[in-house]
Amino acid sequence: MSSFRRIDRPSPNHGPRADGSRVELLILHYTGMPTAAHALERLCDPAAQVSAHYTVDEDGTIYTHVPEDRRAWHAGRSGWRGAGDVNSRSIGVEIVNPGHEFGYRPFPPAQMAAVAELCQGIVKRHGIAPADVLGHSDVAPARKEDPGELFDWPGLATQGIGIWPTPSQADDGPFTDAEVAALLGRYGYDPAEPQALLAFQRHFHPECLTGVPNAETVRRLRALLRVTGR
Repeated sequence: MSSFRRIDRPSPNHGPRADGSRVELLILHYTGMPTAAHALERLCDPAAQVSAHYTVDEDGTIYTHVPEDRRAWHAGRSGWRGAGDVNSRSIGVEIVNPGHEFGYRPFPPAQMAAVAELCQGIVKRHGIAPADVLGHSDVAPARKEDPGELFDWPGLATQGIGIWPTPSQADDGPFTDAEVAALLGRYGYDPAEPQALLAFQRHFHPECLTGVPNAETVRRLRALLRVTGR
């Protein structure tokens, strides 16, 4: 039973998943709007043509918008591991935060606890691999930067949601731009996308948002490939 209040707030913005598609990705977003009320109104407005399966408010309240067996319209033009139509292959969770445009701020502990509880159920129901719990910026690096560098990915990873790199000596050593591009592609990013490395840093090396490879960024990238076997 959930520790957090759940409210049904149905959205009309959904459709069938593509034939043969199974849920294999969990995509986390921030709402990027001034208030939760603005975000909920937009997610449930048929004219907006956007939605998610859930929204998590800052106090931990969880709003349910779209049944998990339906295709919500949250990821837009996106791709992962060489395939598009991320919406047909994913569950989308919006997390209330004004975002970079309206005053980006840390995510409160109650909100992160609710996100963890919600996501634990999702990954268990659908058998989603830790490496396939992603941010919107991971699957759409040219367009998006959410949930952003303040999001507590390491904390979620300790609770079995997603993965966090712990480099070792095996991950040290010189690198080339070609190797970095190849590693990004093996993990799931589009290596031809100029913003792919910045998206990786935003998720896995938030202290360094340069879009340029350095030793620590590459160590973390190698560590992810090593522990996931990709």
